[in-house]
Amino acid sequence: MNRKALVVGINYYQHGSSLYGCVDDAHAVKAVIARHGDGSVNFDVQLFTGTGPTDVVTRSNLKDYVVNLFAGDSEIALFFFAGHGHIESTGGYLLASDSSRGDEGLALGDILTLANESKAKNKIIILDSCHSGIAGSPPSVGNNALLSEGVTILTASTQDQYATEQNGRGVFTTLLVDAMSGAAANLLGDVSPGSVYAYIDQSLGAWEQRPVFKTNVKTFVSLRKVQPALQLSDLQRIAEFFPTAGYEFCLDPTYEPEMIGRSPGMPFPDPENTRTFAVLQKYNRVNLLVPVNAQHMWNAAMESKACKLTVLGEHYRRLVEKGRI
Repeated sequence: MNRKALVVGINYYQHGSSLYGCVDDAHAVKAVIARHGDGSVNFDVQLFTGTGPTDVVTRSNLKDYVVNLFAGDSEIALFFFAGHGHIESTGGYLLASDSSRGDEGLALGDILTLANESKAKNKIIILDSCHSGIAGSPPSVGNNALLSEGVTILTASTQDQYATEQNGRGVFTTLLVDAMSGAAANLLGDVSPGSVYAYIDQSLGAWEQRPVFKTNVKTFVSLRKVQPALQLSDLQRIAEFFPTAGYEFCLDPTYEPEMIGRSPGMPFPDPENTRTFAVLQKYNRVNLLVPVNAQHMWNAAMESKACKLTVLGEHYRRLVEKGRI
């Protein structure tokens, strides 16, 4: 699959204060998106950094990089930027190493235009810069976003906020990398833009910088695959064990493989039932089911009680039933 990413991190600014964590952030993002969790190729990444006077990213460079990214009909075109941002009455800008004033950066409006007009199926823009929340919402349209189908924007802060660094790294990008590494993965191991935003949003308090998420998509987008919490073959059996909504799966001591704790006369483990119980316990660990009137699954089996699906479990049961998984 044709998935390409442009990753830019700028620490050095010829006419303004330098930053310290943006280049490291860019390297971290490249490392996590270049490969899936199993080591297979994910994004074809181009990395550009501004580290000092002899290693700069000029505005013309940055514009050319973005133009090339959104050219063609790739499955996903992803743009990540870490560096200074600027906002004024005419809109927002990403500052390049040679920007001597705010409006000499690359206009976010220009980036959005390139993304909106791109033939790529999905366009993902991720910005770790101050005031980046204005991206996709030009001043002339107020609070309305202008995104064509397939465009998603994820930013470190609102248009009125600064993006912060901590321990030499951007707070937003540190959370982004954690999310992409698997913290935001669903049960099947897919990391989506929405789940990344949810993870970052939950990790930042109300008094901290607030991430912004804007999207116009009709299909699910997976940015990276990691080891799933459940094997697909196990998850697909959920409709086998629970054929109808609200169904309770009855247990008994033959499902529990352990011999410890058995009363005299209690039946021995049955190999087929213990294999089934192992799958049910996996469901329990990821909140797909709970024991009924018992503290733990062990108690439910030994006391011949039952287990039932949670709301999340019912959701996945329906997906399997409809052939969506």
